[in-house]
Amino acid sequence: SPNGAGTRVIFIVGVNGAGKTTSIGKLANRLRQENRSVVLCAADTFRAAAIEQLEVWAERNGVEVIKQKSGADPAAVVYDAMAAAKARSADVVIVDTAGRLHTKSNLMAELEKMKRTAGKVIPGAPHDVLLVLDATTGQNGLVQAREFTSTVGVTGIILTKLDGTAKGGIVVAISRELGLPIRFVGTGEQINDLVPFDAETYANSLFD
Repeated sequence: SPNGAGTRVIFIVGVNGAGKTTSIGKLANRLRQENRSVVLCAADTFRAAAIEQLEVWAERNGVEVIKQKSGADPAAVVYDAMAAAKARSADVVIVDTAGRLHTKSNLMAELEKMKRTAGKVIPGAPHDVLLVLDATTGQNGLVQAREFTSTVGVTGIILTKLDGTAKGGIVVAISRELGLPIRFVGTGEQINDLVPFDAETYANSLFD
């Protein structure tokens, strides 16, 4: 959305190890390059390391991170971040969430609560719920995608670790199965290694 036309809220979900926090850092970098003002929300309060990691990315990108101490109520952190973003008329808020295994229903319920909280402060939030999937997980990725979609209404996918070795046939399966667009792909470790998904390039790579 153009600058000033309200704050856009993006939730980032997915299991631990898929590359959530790194993807957030890269996404923040992209948005900063487009001159968007960004606020990061450290709502993965289960792991102190996750909060620290997000702070490192925030520093690298010159953006603000809203956080509470480890173990805090994630919905409370979301509330603070929404209020801060609203006060500063930020363009985008990116919310990091705990790497909840899709089998833990209480964690899914918590995501729901976070979504409701966001929507109370910023109408229509979250505007996007992006599921970070590791391209190398194969069939398990499809199970994850299904679980998250049925619970939190995923709107798109960030596919990580698509750096040559993984052909990610999972992409085709997910798109077909869930009708979910792949928004971005992570192709490496560098800060610029998150690119908008290009179906044609991808299709060609499958036949290389």
